Amino acid sequence: MHINTDKILQVRDMNIHFTFGGGLLKSGRKAVLKAVDGVSFDLLTGETLGLVGESGCGKSSTAKGVLQLYKPTSGQVLFKEENLCDLQGEALRRMRRQMQMIFQDPYASLNPRMTVLRIIEEPMKVHRTHGNRKERREQVIEMVQRVGLNPSDIHRYPHEFSGGQRQRIGIARALAVRPELVVCDEPVSALDVSIQAQMIHLIEALRDQFNLSYLFISHDLSVVKHISHRVAVMYLGIIVELAAKEELYARPLHPYTQALLSAIPIPDPEVERQRTAIALEGEIPSPLAPPPGCRFHPRCRLREAVCSRQTPQWREVAPGHHVACHLV
Repeated sequence: MHINTDKILQVRDMNIHFTFGGGLLKSGRKAVLKAVDGVSFDLLTGETLGLVGESGCGKSSTAKGVLQLYKPTSGQVLFKEENLCDLQGEALRRMRRQMQMIFQDPYASLNPRMTVLRIIEEPMKVHRTHGNRKERREQVIEMVQRVGLNPSDIHRYPHEFSGGQRQRIGIARALAVRPELVVCDEPVSALDVSIQAQMIHLIEALRDQFNLSYLFISHDLSVVKHISHRVAVMYLGIIVELAAKEELYARPLHPYTQALLSAIPIPDPEVERQRTAIALEGEIPSPLAPPPGCRFHPRCRLREAVCSRQTPQWREVAPGHHVACHLV
């Protein structure tokens, strides 16, 4: 798979903040939940960028901000040099044809009252990519075959399929309008382990066939290591480390990244017995009240006094390897 240096997506200082009314707090004041707080990254054409972190760290909010399903509070989302945050109505709809999403839950993301034909045909009708019913039907049949289903399946309903087959339908729907960017929001986490590998191989093969760019969100570091070219590690609304896959897994610099990687099981019993997982202290803080300084410092085993006072700068410590940590 060839990756060129063209940036299909540039996210610059994106913030997604949710304001809650005073009735939720005893003080009566409004609360601001900082789901995404100043996130920046690039995605190259043909590349898969993995986005990892604990539940609630802002991964899915970041994805929805990229697709404008959540309107960013501030910042820029440049898709092929055009700022999506400035677009509305028909202009945004035209750009959305080029950006699609594979959802996490194959049970909830498909309309149970629609056949496979109607499910996959729907985005083609919305975006008017195929002129008539015959052309749409031909495209549906092509897509179900590409994802490993039979043409006869197009007349069946979602409840007649297994979880893995439903996710194949979801993938076919996402690719039916031939997008250039696909956001994969934990696309295998709801599937049996035996099916996950098949789905990852399918997603990889389709990336190569259609020259797609993926933003791949997951909490499973083994899956991300397999499919991604670069990996960004997210914690409490911010990215704390970003590097090429080989570099990040061989030389993690941020203490949070080190803790995440230490929890990956190793198949070799001898190696597994000799290593020690890094236990994180406490729970992830609330995004309603993130800690001062480094957001990870309350749980960091290496913290120093400066960590609670000063926000670490985002800097490049090696070619392509960025980290935000005072101790690096």
